[in-house]
Amino acid sequence: MDGGNAVHIPVMLRETLFYLEPKPGDVIADCTVGAGGHAVEILAAIQPGGRLIGIDRDAEILQIAGKTLDSSGFAGCFELHQADFADLDGVLPGAVDGMLFDLGVSSLQLDRPERGFSFNAEGPLDMRMDPSRGQPVGAAIRRLTEKELAAIIRDYGEERYAWRIAKAIKQAQETTGLRTTRNLAETVYRAVPQRAGRSSRMAGIHPATRTFQALRIYVNRELDALSDALQKAPGLLKPGGRVVVISYHSLEDRIAKRAFREQAARGEIEILTRKPIRPQPDEVERNWRSRSARLRAARRMP
Repeated sequence: MDGGNAVHIPVMLRETLFYLEPKPGDVIADCTVGAGGHAVEILAAIQPGGRLIGIDRDAEILQIAGKTLDSSGFAGCFELHQADFADLDGVLPGAVDGMLFDLGVSSLQLDRPERGFSFNAEGPLDMRMDPSRGQPVGAAIRRLTEKELAAIIRDYGEERYAWRIAKAIKQAQETTGLRTTRNLAETVYRAVPQRAGRSSRMAGIHPATRTFQALRIYVNRELDALSDALQKAPGLLKPGGRVVVISYHSLEDRIAKRAFREQAARGEIEILTRKPIRPQPDEVERNWRSRSARLRAARRMP
């Protein structure tokens, strides 16, 4: 969901439909339905007789998805659930023909400053995909030690200056309170060496990007949820059913790659993508946020 306007520019749509192979009568689970960008096209492809099951943790985005799918002309052919995709086995009514995981944070979440995901606008330090559950980022920063915070930024953000950033964040939290996303972004920017900061900006990457990513992953337990869901996936697919994973950074992609390899070694699935599929240059030109996307796909063995 990291890519562009999720309603109008679903990331790698052509590739998703190719590998998911939806057909009339199928039951497909869009496990990260977002605003419905992929879902509306999948829903059209599985008619007549098909059913789409949309899952998302964000109640606000589910309302948008509902409106998008209602307007598709296939009202009554889908159902939406507010849930973590790690809980798939409790949501799905039975085995399905296909599953899609479009990971990360959606543009709708990024574009709402009050959700606290973006470093480009003033907002609260929240970043929870389900604001009714869990601990917001601000509370997590206050609770974590400097060492723990550095480990999170290093491991989940793959940030080389994790220790410097963690120290600066804890100092800012103790002196000024560190109350908003802009406070956090400015603190990170000052902590990163000037040369590295300039290099990041020249590459089109804000110096706070990796830190925000790390904190978002941490408070939402994104990697644990992905690992749990992919471990369950073969048992939730019909024979010949397909699973497609679109990831946006190496940590997610590594989990998908490892899960597929282990399941293939056990004879549970066939890997359909020898290497991750990347977006075409024309898509990146239309939708800059798609540039980091990687798609992997697999099929349950008959």
